[in-house]
Amino acid sequence: MDDSSAERISAEAVNRKHKEFLLPAVANYYQEPLVLESGRGLRVRDVAGREYLDFFGGILTISIGHCDPRVTGPLKAQIDRLGHVSSLYPTLPVVELAEKLARITPGDLKKSFFTASGTEADETAVMLAQVFTGAHEIIALRYGYSGRSLLAQALTAHAPWRAVPTQVAAVKHALAPYCYRCPLGQSYPSCEVRCAADIEELIRTTTLGAVAGFLAEPIMGVGGFIVPPPEYFPMAVDIVRKHGGVFICDEVQTGFGRTGGKMFGIEHWGVRPDIMTMAKGVANGLPLGVTIATERIANAFKKLSISTFGGNPLSCAAANATIDVIEREHLAANAQAQGRRLRAGLEELQERFPEIVGEVRGMGLMQALELVRNELARDRTPNPEAVLRLFEETKKRGLLIGRGGLSGNVLRISPPLTVGASEVEEALGVLRESLEAVVRGG
Repeated sequence: MDDSSAERISAEAVNRKHKEFLLPAVANYYQEPLVLESGRGLRVRDVAGREYLDFFGGILTISIGHCDPRVTGPLKAQIDRLGHVSSLYPTLPVVELAEKLARITPGDLKKSFFTASGTEADETAVMLAQVFTGAHEIIALRYGYSGRSLLAQALTAHAPWRAVPTQVAAVKHALAPYCYRCPLGQSYPSCEVRCAADIEELIRTTTLGAVAGFLAEPIMGVGGFIVPPPEYFPMAVDIVRKHGGVFICDEVQTGFGRTGGKMFGIEHWGVRPDIMTMAKGVANGLPLGVTIATERIANAFKKLSISTFGGNPLSCAAANATIDVIEREHLAANAQAQGRRLRAGLEELQERFPEIVGEVRGMGLMQALELVRNELARDRTPNPEAVLRLFEETKKRGLLIGRGGLSGNVLRISPPLTVGASEVEEALGVLRESLEAVVRGG
């Protein structure tokens, strides 16, 4: 919005128009939704001029900060040069990005297909797996989230995010590696990671015996930042490959240094994907989805395909600039260092408020608090009401965070990778005061 405007529109007016002209499915945070006007770095400002520390980054999308000139500069130059041509014409930004992704992704991933969203990236990945293997059935995970198309909703195992019955693809949902709420009632490590071993029986009893692939997030995002035990992915992927399937790694939320120390989340588990999808943080807020596959898998797709907006020069220019900053500034290492600081502070909050904070989990700058009714009394009933109250308290104190989990009882905390120690400590202070207000009524 132009600050020189004679009259600023009020938040009430914007929210009224939002309610009148947008689908009610487009839900907003907070009792009185925030109307954001501008942002720079780690902070955003609302139409009333109030500033907020952003520790959710547009759902893990703002990798290096809002309106960073290292991205907006190349983007502005690209706008003046060439804005759109479709995938029918090669451009320098798209081939530079494809080459860069082949260099930085793990294993033998090489050839990319660009779209405008993570939903489309996952759709493309499933199609590649089915074409390459000749099989149709896909293994996905309970608590997983893959997007909003019909196929993506079929892959998604969250009832609140599924609008209609979906049978677009033969999707089978395996048990999630959710140790805090083990679906088998076990405890790690004595469980011997039976949730992974169960994929064998799932394939043998609910499929034709041969599957196209296994699609999974290294850390489950919408599911509440669920982190699997270290044995999980090696076991699960071995089983799927034994039955003819490929491993589709969904790095839409975990990619580009988010998990700390590595460029991609799956690298922490030492498993090489056959296909990888990504979006969100790749272009620091510009719409871009990517499906990258090994050359053998990519070359199996012989039919024609286009993407009108996928790989557009603007998004690719932003992605190239974003990745350059992440590499040059060693932001994956910063995510690891500041993630440790954030994690230590969250664990202190768990000690201070043990009745309500059931678990702290995550990796790097992808950390979560799961709120429950009373952990001290071993009552792990999800407590989404406490999350809603906490959100109002953090909003009052100028901090933006996210939520997730099947019951909406998980705080998701994911600042841009450029976050420093002072911002982490500021956020922890707000969380401490806000939890105090919720738990103690102070």
